[in-house]
Amino acid sequence: MAKGQKLDLYKEHKAEYVTPKTPALVEVAAAKYLTIEGQGEPGSEAFEAKLAGLYSVAFTIKMTRKFAGKGDYKVCSLEGLWWTGRKGTDFAKAPRAKWRWKLMIRVPEFITEGDLEDAKQALLAKKKPPQFTEVELETLEEGLCVQVLHVGPFAEEGKTIRTMHDFAKEQGLSFHGLHHEIYLSDPRRVPPERLRTILRHPVKRQ
Repeated sequence: MAKGQKLDLYKEHKAEYVTPKTPALVEVAAAKYLTIEGQGEPGSEAFEAKLAGLYSVAFTIKMTRKFAGKGDYKVCSLEGLWWTGRKGTDFAKAPRAKWRWKLMIRVPEFITEGDLEDAKQALLAKKKPPQFTEVELETLEEGLCVQVLHVGPFAEEGKTIRTMHDFAKEQGLSFHGLHHEIYLSDPRRVPPERLRTILRHPVKRQ
C-alpha cells in the first residue's frame, strides 16, 4: 500500500462483499473483528450502550495507530451475528427480548490484543462508560456462504432469508453457523425502505 493511502478492507476483499439481488454463493476467508455480545431488543438502551462501546474501541485503535505513524485505515461498517438460545434455530421467529447478538467491526489483520488493551486503558483513563471493557478481538471463519442484498426495513428480512434457504436447498446445501448481517446504511440517516443490508449465512453440503 502506498505511503499515506488509507486501507479499505471492503475494497481489499471486494469479492466477499458483493451485493447480489438474488442469492449467490460466496467464499469468505477468515477475518479479524472487534466484537461485543448481548441479548435483547435491537435499539434498546443496553444495545445502544454496547454499540457505543464497540465504536469507541474501534476508533481509539485506529487513531492511536494513525498518530503513531503506523498507517491509517477506514473503520468498517457495523456487522452482526444473530441467534437465539439454541444456535441454528430461526432467531427471527423468537421474541425480540430473547434475541442474542454479537456486534462486530472488521479490523486489519495487523491489529493485536496489545492494540485492544491499549485502547481500553485509554478509554478507562477518560472515564468512558464501562461497556468498552467487554469488547474482544476474535477471528471469524465462515467459508462457503449464501449471500444476498436486502433492501428495505429490517423487519421485512424474513422473506429474503427464505429465498436464501430455498437457494441453498437447490444447491444441495444447508445452513449452519449463524445468521450474519452487514449494514451498508445508517438507519439514523436512511429511511427504512432504502436500507441496504448484506445478508450472509454459512452453508455446508447436505
